[in-house]
Amino acid sequence: MGSAEEDYNFVFKVVLIGESGVGKTNLLSRFTRNEFNHDSRTTIGVEFSTRTILVGDAVVKAQIWDTAGLERYRAITSAYYRGAVGALVVFDITKHQTYDVVDRWLKELYDHAEASIIVMLVGNKTDLAQAREVPMEEAKMFADNNGLLFVETSALDSTNVEQAFETILKEIFHKVQKQKQRSSQSNTVSLTSESPTSTAPAQAERRPCCVAL
Repeated sequence: MGSAEEDYNFVFKVVLIGESGVGKTNLLSRFTRNEFNHDSRTTIGVEFSTRTILVGDAVVKAQIWDTAGLERYRAITSAYYRGAVGALVVFDITKHQTYDVVDRWLKELYDHAEASIIVMLVGNKTDLAQAREVPMEEAKMFADNNGLLFVETSALDSTNVEQAFETILKEIFHKVQKQKQRSSQSNTVSLTSESPTSTAPAQAERRPCCVAL
């Protein structure tokens, strides 16, 4: 892990939520390490990985948190919404039941996160299109009606995984830039409550962690 001042300008915390088995962990590992594990086990509690990308002329460190989808871990994960500026709500296109509970996940997200959080609905496992149960048009309409970004992905064959994460990170970045323009009295972006085990120094003006939208 590098510690040079110029390593990155911003840290954006993004959470992955959705039912167990929809592929959240493999989306995370595909984006951050370009790996896919066919024998991926159920996530216990919360894990996170990071990846740094260039957005415009700024270096953004994405801190992606993988939250367990199982009911018994719900109390553990709720605190980890704090400080998140983006969320991917993931469902499995081959299991309509995982799509039916998206509303519940959105409610939990909005109960624990900032109201201004950027949210993307992600239909995963497009490599299993022959077993599709959720029509893309239905999910897209739901996303449009609820002000969500939308994309379909496959963590297995990498389809749209880069696009999904890069799109939400760019949306967060553009919102931060607009906020900075409005806050002409200050050159720094205000910080939210620091997230647990945050890896970014809160004092660094160049690299605010978990920017408040």
